[in-house]
Parts: sequence; structure tokens; C-alpha cells
Amino acid sequence: MLIFIPPRLAVRVNGLVSKDPKLTQANDFFFSGARLPGNTTNSVGSKVTPANVAQVPGLNTFGTLYVRFVTSNPENLLISKTLQVGDMFVFPVGLIHFQCNVGNGTLIIVIARLKAVENPCTVIVVNAVFGSNPPIPSDILTKAFQLDKKVVKNL
Repeated sequence: MLIFIPPRLAVRVNGLVSKDPKLTQANDFFFSGARLPGNTTNSVGSKVTPANVAQVPGLNTFGTLYVRFVTSNPENLLISKTLQVGDMFVFPVGLIHFQCNVGNGTLIIVIARLKAVENPCTVIVVNAVFGSNPPIPSDILTKAFQLDKKVVKNL
């Protein structure tokens, strides 16, 4: 799961003042309520546990981040999404993934790794990176591998 937060000083978002990044703590990005059982003895037999900015202050002040991952062989499908305020995105375990800041300013990225793997697979990195459908833009690959654009195009 990926959560990103652009650092800003004294900005009001969602009616709350965002925290100075220098003063952030682990608990600003932590929520344990989802693992606690809820009371399901109601008419619908379920309990919704909120996990929003009130429970996880680190969710406040999101910006814009473009996230992508490539599925496993033989498809190597490029999956992409632009994240906005309050969005979260899950990268499947073991797949090639990357992010690109498409907003203004610096982003702080928080990543949580989940242990469960429902369907492990093999990823051939060269096929996923250079054979994705649609292709990963060459300017992203040029930056990631620190190669000349001509070299990336030949690969």
C-alpha cells in the first residue's frame, strides 16, 4: 500500500492544519483499529471501522502522484492511476512498480508492506520493464536507469 504526502507548512486541508514535516511522528501514519473486531450484532451484521484523517493524521495534505505497476508474464500489462487527496494504492507483491510526482513540490511517500501473498508469480524484469503494454514512457526509463534516451530506445 502506498500513501504519499507533500510537505507543506501551516496549510489547512479538510478543515485541519497540516503538520510541519519536521514534527511528524510514526503515530501520524499508524492506525490499528482495522485489526480489532467490531460489534456485528446489528441489523446488517457488519461493522465499518473508519480510517480517515481523524484516525490517521498523516492522510491530511495529499497531493498528486502517478502510480504504475506491470503485471506478470505473459501479459506484462501496465496498470496506472493518478492519486489525489485521500487516495491509497496497493501494489501487488513482487511486481515491478514505480511512482512519478505529477504535482508541484516535494512528496513524502509512505509505504506499508503486507505479508499475505494470495497468488505468487514469477516476473521477468526485462519483459515487464521493456515489454509492458502500453510501454513505460522512455523518459521514465531514462531517469530510472540513468541512461541516454537512445540506449533506452534500443533496449
